[in-house]
Amino acid sequence: MNGYTEDKAAYLRRMRRIEGQVRGITRMIEDDKYCIDVLTQISAVNKALEAVALGLLDEHLKHCVTEAVAEGGDVADRKVAEASAAIARLVRS
Repeated sequence: MNGYTEDKAAYLRRMRRIEGQVRGITRMIEDDKYCIDVLTQISAVNKALEAVALGLLDEHLKHCVTEAVAEGGDVADRKVAEASAAIARLVRS
């Protein structure tokens, strides 16, 4: 079971909302809307995706990493390394 399973419906709703925002940006470009307005919407989508990513990361740390650390050994080391790499990717983006 993944750490986000209990909140899966909420994550799916958020992702569908983001998907709608992206389609809206496409329409804005098709309709030659003002570039700053398009950039503002892109920024909003980026922030929304970042919020989803941070939520998933939090769930991963609380569930997957915590369980692995409790078990110890190579699994724990691997889960901590995965989490560190995910954090590094988020920070770079």
